[in-house]
Amino acid sequence: MTTLKGKTVLLTGASRGLGVYLARALAREQATVVCISRSKSKLDTTCDEIKALGGQGISIPFDIQNLTELPLLVQHIQEFVAPVDILINNAGVEIHRAFTDYSTEEIQSVLVTNLLSAMELTRLLLPSMEERGSGRIINIASLAGKKGVAYNSIYSASKAGLIMWTDAMRQEFAGSNIHFSTICPGYVSETGMTADSHIPAPKLAGISTPTYVVNAIIRAIKQNKAEVIVNENPITEALTKLMFAIGQISPTSVDTIYRLLGVVKLNKRRVENWTPNRRLEIVTRHK
Repeated sequence: MTTLKGKTVLLTGASRGLGVYLARALAREQATVVCISRSKSKLDTTCDEIKALGGQGISIPFDIQNLTELPLLVQHIQEFVAPVDILINNAGVEIHRAFTDYSTEEIQSVLVTNLLSAMELTRLLLPSMEERGSGRIINIASLAGKKGVAYNSIYSASKAGLIMWTDAMRQEFAGSNIHFSTICPGYVSETGMTADSHIPAPKLAGISTPTYVVNAIIRAIKQNKAEVIVNENPITEALTKLMFAIGQISPTSVDTIYRLLGVVKLNKRRVENWTPNRRLEIVTRHK
């Protein structure tokens, strides 16, 4: 897929964070972007930006945690908008906590938003893609899915599941014209928990701008890349890949590297700064 012009893209989590940057980039490619999120007002703002940049934006407020309602969402899009050429499973929630302090509701919120909704949307859209003989599924995972992170274990589990499921699906559809890609960003400036927590990420761990991440996603779509590590610059990305390779031989060695980089300390500080009101705000906002 060398061009996105005229393609219909279903983008979840389009009202804030990386989703807004993604919507803008897709607009510049002159794609039609079906924007999904809970917030109608923020979605409308995103769609206004898409139109101003030369794309077409369609706002559909929807809570993707309602798995049983997803068939109605997909039916509505396919009947009244257009068949989806590209699905970008971008919506995500991240809740830092010592494992024993997670509530059942929080665990379900992370797993449903980050993993199960992506699986269900894909399952519902694949028949149409198979019928037309083409399609792209882009799953936004995380470096936390490549190496577990202390005090963020549920998020790590959800993103690891997303990576492995995408890997299996890519093999299942090998030889077809339906392609699967996983994007694994590290810390991202200006958005997500890096911005929400007001606690800076460790510089030595690598920090990417949203634009850098989005450009990597657009390249992955156009070049049909199976998995992309995104972490600040090509040198940092190469070192990150080397670290993960070492982790296959000696997992505890990378545990030590994470402690030296300040990753564990960062997440512990995020837990300490968490309040009951802040917990409710984040869980509600990401739904």
